Amino acid sequence: MIHAQSKNEKVLRHVVLFKFKDGSTAADIKKVENAFADLATKLPLIKSYEWGKNSSPENLNQGLTHCFFLTFSSDKDRDAYLVHPDHKAFGKILGPHLDKVTVVDYWTE
Repeated sequence: MIHAQSKNEKVLRHVVLFKFKDGSTAADIKKVENAFADLATKLPLIKSYEWGKNSSPENLNQGLTHCFFLTFSSDKDRDAYLVHPDHKAFGKILGPHLDKVTVVDYWTE
């Protein structure tokens, strides 16, 4: 689902890393994964989306297991995403299972 970026096009990346609670089941986590993916299909302001699970052998992930990588065209689009009702609804699905989250946004260089 991710799209190639032209060399002159700067885009805003929104990187989200999750650690789930120890008591969360595989089914609970799958529900969160699916709900996040659904956001990308519901909200056209998300320019591209991808995700994956940590596979680094370095053991530096501090318990964070899932990375979600969204691309936006502007700060305005990202900000609209953050307050969008579908994003808020996703937070209600995620909330009971979330132990730790890290978010980094950056403009590509």
